[in-house]
Amino acid sequence: MSKNAPLSDLRKSYEQGTLEEHDSANEPLQQFETWLSQALERGLPEPNAMTVATVGEDGRPSTRPVLIKGCDARGIVWYSNYHSRKGRELEARPFAALQFHWVEMERVVRIEGRVEKVAAEESDAYFATRPLAHRIGAWASPQSEVIDGRTTIVSRAAEYGLKFGLNPPRPPHWGGYRLLPDYWEFWQGRTSRLHDRIAYRLQPDGSWARQRLAP
Repeated sequence: MSKNAPLSDLRKSYEQGTLEEHDSANEPLQQFETWLSQALERGLPEPNAMTVATVGEDGRPSTRPVLIKGCDARGIVWYSNYHSRKGRELEARPFAALQFHWVEMERVVRIEGRVEKVAAEESDAYFATRPLAHRIGAWASPQSEVIDGRTTIVSRAAEYGLKFGLNPPRPPHWGGYRLLPDYWEFWQGRTSRLHDRIAYRLQPDGSWARQRLAP
């Protein structure tokens, strides 16, 4: 198709895979770990990248990309500035939605649930593993605030670099979040737009109800 074709004419046929109920895992975490492992094995660009959506006190939604840093039975973990826009929104409304889009595999995973901060000790342990420049950056960036220009950040990074040297502590305004899933959805592209969608909903007894959704 010509690069000058109108957006309304753009089409793609999804033909790489299928997702049947009998082939999906009984537990959503197991299904997610399988798909994530396959994305890693294929060497996809940033398979750990996910979009996080939050809602402000005014009901206005916002999204931004972050990187998953942990995944187990407790939930999905990422790290950020607690004073950022998403931090303020999560403080007011502690619920979020996550989305992974592995374009090359024609797959999407959506996850919804309540969000809480991880323990300070867990944030400290992860912060200590970050490259030095990233640790300094956590101090230097007043995330989501208006600044005069890039020189502001560069100057602040130099300032904190001199202050802390090789051992900057974790800023009190920076740490981890954990989303506790109560809903998972796995989307596999199929031909004729008859996509596969398998959803898992958390039940009161802690089990998961698996359902097929119309595409």
